[in-house]
Amino acid sequence: MSDEELRTDEPLEEEESWREMRRRERRPEEKEEKEEKEEEKTEKEEKWTRDPLSGVTWALILIVAGAILLVESLGILLWYGSAWNVILVAAGLILLLQAALRLVVPAYRRPVLGTLVFAFILLSIGLGGFLGRGVTWPLFLIIAGLAIIISGLLKGRL
Repeated sequence: MSDEELRTDEPLEEEESWREMRRRERRPEEKEEKEEKEEEKTEKEEKWTRDPLSGVTWALILIVAGAILLVESLGILLWYGSAWNVILVAAGLILLLQAALRLVVPAYRRPVLGTLVFAFILLSIGLGGFLGRGVTWPLFLIIAGLAIIISGLLKGRL
């Protein structure tokens, strides 16, 4: 066979069709890879988007803290403890409210264990000024342990 006979259309067509099949096979993979990269990018963007509930929570904490300090400086109310104890209790209660809203409202649903632990720490410190640290810290440890157990039991449900 001559070189020209070897270079007939038939083998080239078969080779081209084989190459086209390989390209077609790769195209969906490439599309899937591109789609996965786009999904990862949107997930990262969604992860770092601003959460309006967190902004409102911290704004409320600042407003309440300012109001309590203003009331104390004006001498309108007399606290049984320090104004900072009242601020810490209020901040803990606001964070508990935020955690409850995250559990109830699907649009704001995110993990709440860290928020709960932080809220109970603030409550323990704040209530420690009123009740004494000997009572509040053991209560904090009990509540934190219960929260960890409950979150472990409800992990797939929330």
